[in-house]
Amino acid sequence: MNGVSGHFLEDLSVGQSATYAKTVTDADIVLFAGVSGDVNPVHLDQDYATGTPFKGRIAHGMLTASFISAVLGNKLPGPGCIYISQSLKFKAPVRIGDTVRATVTVSAIDQARGRVTVATVCKVGETVVIDGEAQLLVPRRQAQAAE
Repeated sequence: MNGVSGHFLEDLSVGQSATYAKTVTDADIVLFAGVSGDVNPVHLDQDYATGTPFKGRIAHGMLTASFISAVLGNKLPGPGCIYISQSLKFKAPVRIGDTVRATVTVSAIDQARGRVTVATVCKVGETVVIDGEAQLLVPRRQAQAAE
């Protein structure tokens, strides 16, 4: 892996994993609302959110899920991979001040198609907040050498 290219398909093995951690701030939620257009008051209005089953403001589920993308695009496989699909199960809320640890683990490699399947999980402490699976297209070493 170098600064321009991440891991090549040939470098990956089942069980390989990487993690990204981020503490969610009020600013993260407000900025995500602005970028995404999701201004649901459960994310932005404490008075409103207090009356919900969450009893307070929560981070956008997709904000939390975006930490998975940070792992994939920056660490494993890293720069050069293409995100093809992602399944997500939202298991628990994330609140301001929570530190989310997004971990991806290689679960299958399809050498013929150049695709990698990774298990994806986000946790706050020991609590799973998101569980899922992603499919990626990963460059081959020989394709890079041919350019």
